[in-house]
Amino acid sequence: MIASRHRSSRFLTLAVTACALALTMTGPASAAPATKPDKGPKPTVVLVHGAFADASGFNDTIARLQSEGFPVIAPANPLRDVAGDAAYISSILDTIPGPVILAGHSYGGIVITNAARDHANVKALVYLGAFAPDEGESALVLADKFPGSELGHALLARNWSLPDGTHGTDGYITAERFREVFAADLPASKTRLMAATQRPGSVGGLSGGSGVPAWKTIPSWYLIPTEDKVIPPAVQRFMAKRAGSKVTEIRSSHVVMMSHPDAAVRQILAAYSATR
Repeated sequence: MIASRHRSSRFLTLAVTACALALTMTGPASAAPATKPDKGPKPTVVLVHGAFADASGFNDTIARLQSEGFPVIAPANPLRDVAGDAAYISSILDTIPGPVILAGHSYGGIVITNAARDHANVKALVYLGAFAPDEGESALVLADKFPGSELGHALLARNWSLPDGTHGTDGYITAERFREVFAADLPASKTRLMAATQRPGSVGGLSGGSGVPAWKTIPSWYLIPTEDKVIPPAVQRFMAKRAGSKVTEIRSSHVVMMSHPDAAVRQILAAYSATR
């Protein structure tokens, strides 16, 4: 009887040791993975700039996304009128066979809101200090929906001639107020260059009404810069809530993708994680 108890005790000791050994060998690998496994190639991230800027404003964002293995394209937004600008970006989307995450800054948000329509491969919209208009709304009307925008007092108008003899009008931010209004958290040495090389937005484009918004059918993410003097944060919160966007706020000027590229990338990665 005593021998039988000894044998049972040895068997129990061996079983416990074997279990402990198995746990030691497998370790964390036996647990559920913290992130979803990759399902095919990563989406192409298409970045659309707004007025008073160009695609180089996304340089730091692009570098970070490329280091994560994402293909990226930041096309030149024509900045002429909503319908034409959206049609141009839509034509870029036509050339991308796989999934797309479409992100826009400032007026670029209006463009992606329209360009994404009828593109089943656009999996997410990401608004980076951007407009997310409903049908019929324009950038200039939305910017003044709540107090706080200083853009209207900083614009310089320049006329240009059309082939039919009529004139269009471009809006620039004056060099004197560019940093204060557009990019207050960037070095003055950088904003002086940005002011000199800014691409103007046509007044027709900034005042043109938007079409049926893609955010009604495509999930969206929103990064709100709380020190924005172009699009007041209250306006962005209103648009984000209406679109049902997943929102992050950060203390930043209007050019949030330049002063806080890591935050911009995190929103894009959140959209990727949720939609892959």
